[in-house]
Amino acid sequence: MKVLTCATVESIQLDPDEGGATRMRGGVPAITLPAGYLGSSFMGAALIACGFDINASKIASCCLAFGFVITLWWARKSFIAYVTIAFFVVLFVVFWLVGHSVPLRFLVLFIGVMSCFYAMWDIIDDTIARKLNSSDATEYAEIVGFFGPRVWGEPLNASALLYLVN
Repeated sequence: MKVLTCATVESIQLDPDEGGATRMRGGVPAITLPAGYLGSSFMGAALIACGFDINASKIASCCLAFGFVITLWWARKSFIAYVTIAFFVVLFVVFWLVGHSVPLRFLVLFIGVMSCFYAMWDIIDDTIARKLNSSDATEYAEIVGFFGPRVWGEPLNASALLYLVN
């Protein structure tokens, strides 16, 4: 969403504690801030749908691998990003070649379910459980100017649940 709203992505930073940050200049924060939660839920739902067909799983794994490699452009200074992406690309190739690609279906399905659950977990962690750092929900509440991060995090959590159920 950052690129679609004409923002310049300066860097993507991944942390080993399930976190990270994307530094950008410009864009429309009201659209880009909830994009991580909603995008993760939507992509998870799409991967779950692909996980029930071998050909769709092959296409999804190619798209994921391509997206991982593209991510390295912005995360080129992160050792964790290189290790994670290399691991999953190798896993995609091995699962593609083993057992008529049946394991690939389960890997795509697993990544989809984890993506949906992670979106919900991230919202709960950002709005309820942890109050040390600001989050996307906190930034969104500051932009809107009223209510708090819990108010803006809960509708995003509800949309993540809807994607998971459907």
